[in-house]
Amino acid sequence: MKIKPLHDHILVERIEVEEKKGGIIIPDTAKEKPQQGKVIAVGDGRRDEKGNKIPMAVKKGDLILFGKYAGNEIKIVDKEYLIIREDDVLGIIEKET
Repeated sequence: MKIKPLHDHILVERIEVEEKKGGIIIPDTAKEKPQQGKVIAVGDGRRDEKGNKIPMAVKKGDLILFGKYAGNEIKIVDKEYLIIREDDVLGIIEKET
């Protein structure tokens, strides 16, 4: 199944960030969901007041940071995704070279 987000929406797969806290084991139910994700698909952009299309700043494959309560969770074939608006993206993570 494929999903194509509309307008300024983005389909994101959350990325688990490994955290170690001095040997303390935190149960999965107490952990917060990660706020980083990989962009799986993007819409074609939103329109301004004059009807001109504004292109998306993120593209497929980007690693992004997003707000804690951003978007809507969906499940597709036993895999969880998040659909968020471009406005909810806090930044694009760039790897240092």
